[in-house]
Amino acid sequence: MMPYIWLALLVLEIIFEAATAALVSVWFIPPTLVCIVLAFLAVPLWIQILVFFVLSGICLALFKTVLRDFFKVKKTPTNADSHIGKCAIVTEKISMLENSGAVKIGGIEWSAAAEDENETIETGVTVKIVDIRGVKLICKKCD
Repeated sequence: MMPYIWLALLVLEIIFEAATAALVSVWFIPPTLVCIVLAFLAVPLWIQILVFFVLSGICLALFKTVLRDFFKVKKTPTNADSHIGKCAIVTEKISMLENSGAVKIGGIEWSAAAEDENETIETGVTVKIVDIRGVKLICKKCD
């Protein structure tokens, strides 16, 4: 009887994994296969359950490590990233309250925002680019 319960669990795991793209049950499949074999060999149920949980933990740790590296999104640097750390001139007052701001760097005008959301930076001030978020350069006043 128990091999069929493990087999039903295996089928459910496979269906659940196929229905999702999140890899949520893949680490339970190998322990279930081992438990099916143990059930056919008439190993006591408590040992089957213990083996299932121990192997699930091991598979979870191993799969997460391997899959994290496999699915890691690599950031591709762009020419815009070269502006980080450089100075620019404010061409339009930077204000989060007014949702405005622009700087000119390398002959190109960019949308800009202040690093400190409460800060307002007036036109003509020199700022340093500290980050890029979407299409906005994040700036702070140069010292």
